[in-house]
Amino acid sequence: MNNKEIALKTAAVLSAKKAKDLMVIDVSERSSFADYLILATGSSERQVGNLAKEVVDALGKEGIHARNVEGKQSSGWILMDYGDVIVNIFSEEQRNHYNLEKIWGDCCVLDIEE
Repeated sequence: MNNKEIALKTAAVLSAKKAKDLMVIDVSERSSFADYLILATGSSERQVGNLAKEVVDALGKEGIHARNVEGKQSSGWILMDYGDVIVNIFSEEQRNHYNLEKIWGDCCVLDIEE
C-alpha cells in the first residue's frame, strides 16, 4: 500500500466510525516530515480513543503499524505517526484551538471519496 492509499484507508475507517470534520491534507510539497496529514474530530473523549483504536486495528490487519502514538483520549488530541502519514484525532476544543487546517491551508485537500 502506498502512502496515499494508507491515508485514504485511514480516512475511510474514521468516516465509518462517525469522525467529524474529516480531512486528508497532502503536505508532500511543503513538508519534510510527512506526505499526508489526516485530521478528524471525535464528539467525546471516548470517541477520540475509539477512533484511534479503530485506526490501529484496521491498519494493523494490513501489516501497517504506527511508529509512535502520542496523547491520550483525555488530552483531547491523539497523534499517530505512520511515517509519511500522520493521523491527528482531536476533541472539538483541541481541534479549534490548534487549527491545523489554517497552518496547512495552502496545501491540497484530498477528496475522501476517491
